[in-house]
Formats: sequence, structure tokens, C-alpha cells
Amino acid sequence: MTPSMPRLLLVLFLLAPLGVHAAPAEDQWFTVLLDGRKIGRFHNTREVRDDRVVTTQQLDIELDRAGTRVAMSSTEVSEETPAGEPIAFTNASHLTGNETRIEGRVANGRAQVRIRTAGEWQEREIAWPEGARLPEGLRLAGLAAPLEKGASDRQLSFMSSSLSAIAITSTVGALETVSLATGRARLHRVEQAFEFPGPGVVSTAWVDDERRIRKLSTPMMGVELVMLECDEACANAPNQSSDVFERTLVQAPRTLRREELANGVRYMLKPRDRGAPLTLGDTAEQSVKRKGSQLVVDVRRDARTGFGTPPEAADHAANDWLQSDAPEVVALARKATEGVEGDAARMLALETFVRSYITDKNLGVGYASALEVVRDPRGDCTEHAVLLAALGRSIGIATRVVDGLAYAPGFAGSKNVFVPHAWVQAWTGDRWRSYDAALAGFDAGHIAFSAGDGDPWRFYQALDLLGRIEIRHLEALPADASH
Repeated sequence: MTPSMPRLLLVLFLLAPLGVHAAPAEDQWFTVLLDGRKIGRFHNTREVRDDRVVTTQQLDIELDRAGTRVAMSSTEVSEETPAGEPIAFTNASHLTGNETRIEGRVANGRAQVRIRTAGEWQEREIAWPEGARLPEGLRLAGLAAPLEKGASDRQLSFMSSSLSAIAITSTVGALETVSLATGRARLHRVEQAFEFPGPGVVSTAWVDDERRIRKLSTPMMGVELVMLECDEACANAPNQSSDVFERTLVQAPRTLRREELANGVRYMLKPRDRGAPLTLGDTAEQSVKRKGSQLVVDVRRDARTGFGTPPEAADHAANDWLQSDAPEVVALARKATEGVEGDAARMLALETFVRSYITDKNLGVGYASALEVVRDPRGDCTEHAVLLAALGRSIGIATRVVDGLAYAPGFAGSKNVFVPHAWVQAWTGDRWRSYDAALAGFDAGHIAFSAGDGDPWRFYQALDLLGRIEIRHLEALPADASH
């Protein structure tokens, strides 16, 4: 099982581009706080080099996961014209030994991109999203927008880590007195809404009259994540221990019995706060009904026949996280399924293979791709899931990586809890069926949030759900209950 490292990292990377309403500060340092405890630093620089503006943004954080320290960093370099037109971008992210590097050059509405994962480069060409801006373009657009209460401005920010654009709507609020590392200051409050599918992400920035961001905050898992401007010494001060994982655990009302997990369970879910309503989707094993602010979720181990639309081409294709066309992945899949007939049986064989192949079960890996796991078989549920999904695709089975919660009788000193988890759905001819290589297979102790292609940036919905769900009641489903 895994905590929400990819989701937390997503939030931090979203906060990192300080182009919206940012002033032309040449060198700006921030301390990064989670629930009041220092977990990292952020450094933003802007240089004018002849006919280019170069913005460099460096984020370094450390977190604890059930007693394991995990270090993560991201460096993004953007080159733009003085008018804010994109020229080139580079993003290098490190998660506990795993590195992903993305390089791109923009011209004539297209971007030539190189991506390095698992030590290998891949090249592609993408269409540049119309109207998308990098940090300097966002800065200039922010300077042109009015800084008065009620004013609203919408910009499209290109996120090099995901090679996609995200709309950000900034709305100016009232002047507020804000405590900073250097003292108290009167700053303009600016609400920033990141328009993801689902509930999205909302942060709050406080800017001065020159539109320079001095503080940035977003709610996450019931606590506050803050980036606070300070000097270099403050930003580089030692980090403090902060186990974000414990905030993502969901307490079960009681122990789930083996026969319940093997058959089916009905859950009554309610939000812990008054934020956006809880939203979950149906799967072949999960059906959801709304009851006021609560959700009634029925989960069965056995998938419904013919449920859901058939797979799309993307569910078969290799990508940067599921390198199903890599010779090493193909060879493993063929070896594991030799002599096995039928897609359902082959997925079971792959599930068993992955469970034994990843010999080092630990929480120290941030998020590895399938090829990285093949070469270094260690990690938690995300590594099991991406490898299983890639192996399935390599032999022609459509797969998706699912993000959600899974029941654990005991985990990291806690009893009867649901833990953030990842597993796989595979299309086995007439249905999407779930497989879990990190645990003893799929059962009714799994609650699905969303499904994607293995890219951690696709798990938007979990950002809102983690830390907000409470299981108010659960009961066994009768054997003949409709699903």
C-alpha cells in the first residue's frame, strides 16, 4: 500500500510556477510548510539573457511515510521571449533515486519533446495548447490584469511535468494583514482555481502592490500546505519530520471479516468537512448512490459482466510510465504467461508473477515507471500496479491503473484502516476486472477513486478525496444482493 506521494507532489508542483501575478523578482526564496512544519524549500529566479527571459524554479521537499524518509525535487527551466512567447522548457524531477527529465522546444504551434525515464530517451512532437503560457508569459498577463477587489483573470498555464495545460482563474479579494517571516504586511488576497476534471484544486496567494507573491496556501488532507517567502538562510534551514501518510488513513468502524471481503461490503461514506461533495464513480465491482451529503458504495469482488465501455486505443498503448513495448517488459510477460490461455487467466498469472518479482517491498520509492521496476524490483503498491498494467498491455490486454483505498487489518501501527492504494483494471473480453498484485488479489475491501494511464498527474480526483472521507458505517452485502 502507498500514501499519496504522487498526489502531494502534484499539489506542490502546481504551486511551484509562481508566474500568476508575480513581479519581476530576480531571486526569491520560500520555505515550504505542511501543517506548520517545514518540509522543504522553493527557489525562483528570473534572468534576462539577450533576447530571452530564463525562469528557473527549484523545489526540494522531504516527507516521512510510515517512518521512511522520502526526498523529492523538481527543477524547471523556462525560456521565453521578452514578450512572453515560449521558446523552450526543461523539467527534471527526482523521487528517491528515480529521475524523469523532460526537454522541449516550441516553434510554429508545435513542441519537439524528449523524455528520459529509466535511463532511456524517447522523442515525440505535441501540439502546443493554444494560449498556453510559461512563467514569464503568466507574469506579464498578471501585470496587465487589474489588482482590485473582485477583478478576475483566467490564464492557461503549461505544465511541463505533464505536457499539458491547466486553466487557472485568479480572483482578487480584499487587502489583508498577513504574517510573514520578515514581519506583518498588508497584502492582496488572490484566490487561484486550478481547473482539473472533477473538483479541481484551489489555492490562495497573497501579493503585494508590485504583484509579487509573498505567501501561497492550499488545503490538503485536512491541513494547510504553505509556501512562505523568506531569505535564503530561512529557506535552507533544516526540515522537520512530517508524516503526511497518517493523515490519509481512513478508520474502519470495525474489523472486516474474510467472508465479507470475499463476497461484498456496503459502505456509508461521508465528508469530514463542508468542502466539495464527495464524488465516486461506478466500476464493474463498485456501484455508488448518493444519499444527501453521503455516498452509499457497494463493492463486490466479482466484476459485473459487460459493465463499462470497451477499451480505447490508449488502454493498449505504451506510454512514459507503462513502457509495454520495451523488450524487457515483453519478455517478462511472455515468460509469466507461457502456456496460459484466456485473458482473465493470463492476468491472474501476471498478478502472481508481479507479487513475487518485486522482492523489496518498501515505501522508499516515490513513484517508479514500469521499466524502472523491471530493472530495480522494489517499491509499494504503485510500483506493483504500473508493472502489472504494463505487462498486461505488452501481451495485448487493455489495462488501467486505479487509485483509491484498500482495507488493512493492521498497517504502520494502526488497526482496521483503509490506506491509499493502487491496483489495475484489465479488459478480459467482456468486462473490466480488477487485479491487485501488491495484496492477495482484489476483494471487497477496495474503494476506487479514479482510473488512468499510470501517469500520477492523472489522479486529480484523489487530491480532493484523500483526508476528507469518513466511513460512517459498513455492512456485509447479502450473497444475492444486486450490485
